[in-house]
Amino acid sequence: MLLSIVIPVYNEKNTVLDIINKIDALSSKLNRELIIVDDGSTDGTKDILKTLETRSDIKLIFKEKNSGKGDSLKVGFKNSKGDYVIVQDADLEYDPEDYFKLIDAIEGKNKTVVYGSRFIGHYKDMSSLHYYGNKFLTFITNILYGVALSDMETCYKLFPGDLIRGLNLKANRFDFEPEITAKVLKSGYTIIEVPIRYYGRKHTEGKKITWKDGFNAIYSLVKYKYND
Repeated sequence: MLLSIVIPVYNEKNTVLDIINKIDALSSKLNRELIIVDDGSTDGTKDILKTLETRSDIKLIFKEKNSGKGDSLKVGFKNSKGDYVIVQDADLEYDPEDYFKLIDAIEGKNKTVVYGSRFIGHYKDMSSLHYYGNKFLTFITNILYGVALSDMETCYKLFPGDLIRGLNLKANRFDFEPEITAKVLKSGYTIIEVPIRYYGRKHTEGKKITWKDGFNAIYSLVKYKYND
């Protein structure tokens, strides 16, 4: 089984090599490819990533202009070849060791996607705004789509490769999370959850999502309920 790990990157010079090293530490147990999409970084991240150009297991894609996480993910999915595809943020909030929990949960199952839930797992240093915002968006998802998720906004989402490469995704920014959840469910797939670990960071440490993105997420959940 080949796992494609798609890493959207924007101004993460302090952590991007650390997360790659964490993934590399799993190489003896994991057949994977890395697709790293730089979203027009301006802080030196691009120069750091260019030092990896000789690695055959990493596909580097540099976008000229910043166009959002969702756009970077679409580019990464299009360039993936894996039987399964997972999203990995370029910070250190999520632990790649948890990949195996998601992989174990999906193997042998048809039409299934696995989400790594922070709220049935272990989370640390999540602000009250993000905690209640995530809970509210997940509640809206459950009401609209008749599911019982605990963490719709999680980064760790493991998809069958053919599914994710075949979906018509439109979101360019953080509204990717509600769009992909809506379209996975409308495609007839089941989403199951496994517990993962999460170590939050503050906006002063580089966190980019804000309360404004919450309103866009609500709009997207409603929009994709009734439209493609």
